[in-house]
Amino acid sequence: MAENSDKIKQLAGYVKQNPGDSFSKFALALELMKQNSVSKARVLFESILAQDPDYLGVYYHLGKLYERIGLNGEAETLYKQGVDLAREQGNQRTEAELIDALELLTY
Repeated sequence: MAENSDKIKQLAGYVKQNPGDSFSKFALALELMKQNSVSKARVLFESILAQDPDYLGVYYHLGKLYERIGLNGEAETLYKQGVDLAREQGNQRTEAELIDALELLTY
């Protein structure tokens, strides 16, 4: 647990130094999810989406977070947007993951 806390502090420091760094925000949000800090992770994921909508990884993880808190409509919309973006970027693996998440949610 202390190791996770240290990792979170380190990543938070990176984000504070460079608030536009989507990778550091994303890594911090994932660590916060491990700690069950859903609301803090949500703020970071949504910030990435707003600042860097081409950051493909955020669509799956924010969608899963939305599902977790009962925002299934928002999750569905996000997965669909992510599928479109993955196709634009030619990222077939992420496209397939998002399609799977969407199918699990809607069927």
